[in-house]
Order: sequence, then C-alpha cells, then structure tokens
Amino acid sequence: MTSQEQAAEAFYSGALTRIKRLIPIFAVAVLPFLLWRWHWQVGAGFALGAVLSAYNFWSLSRSVDALADRITNAGSKESGARIVGLMLLRYGVLGAAAYVILRSSVAALYGLLGGLVLPVAAMAVEAMYELYVALRRGL
Repeated sequence: MTSQEQAAEAFYSGALTRIKRLIPIFAVAVLPFLLWRWHWQVGAGFALGAVLSAYNFWSLSRSVDALADRITNAGSKESGARIVGLMLLRYGVLGAAAYVILRSSVAALYGLLGGLVLPVAAMAVEAMYELYVALRRGL
C-alpha cells in the first residue's frame, strides 16, 4: 500500500469517531436557542431526543460491528439472536419515548424529533468535511 492510500485509510477510518463527537456538540449548541425561542417543553424534548439519538447511533454502530463479526468469524462471542433482539429493543425504546412525549405535549414531540435527527446533521457535516479533504489533499 502506498503512503497516499495509507493516509486515506487513516482519514476515512476516523469518520465514525468524528460523527459520534459531532452529535453532542450540535446538541449543546442548539439547546440554548431552543430554550430561548420555544421554552422548556421543546428544549426538554430536544434534550431527550439528543440523548436517545446519541445512544441509538452508538448502539447501532456496535450492533453492526457485532453482526459483521458474527458473519465473518464462526467463533464469535455474540449470538445472532441477541444482536437482533437488542436492535429491536432500541427501536422499542424510541417508540415508547415518542408515545409518552406525544401524550404529554405536542411541542415536546417536535423537540424530540429535532433531537433524533442530530446524527443526520452530523453525517452531513462529515460528508462535507470528507469532500473538502478529498479535494484539498487529493485523498
């Protein structure tokens, strides 16, 4: 492998870590504005959505790694049923949180949905950063 390929591999392999770091940064940056503009209900829903989305993203990345390990290594410690069960449990928790918030306050539901899209914003920023680095450094 050439040094250019090694540099590209090192850079792109850090994308998941950068995305995981961006999610809480965005949450902390946006929350004061939401509290100021739409008060505590939207802010509380957003904070809960941000925590759930950060956990969901972290859990999803671990599940995909475990599932890939299970597929490629016959002697994997993780059982396939456990991996799938945890994935289903994660979506059940998200659905339950959305239901409870919907029953209590529609404004908080808007905040929750805003918090749940934080990984999408982080991935969009990561994509723009990767494009910039690819064009600037030629990776």
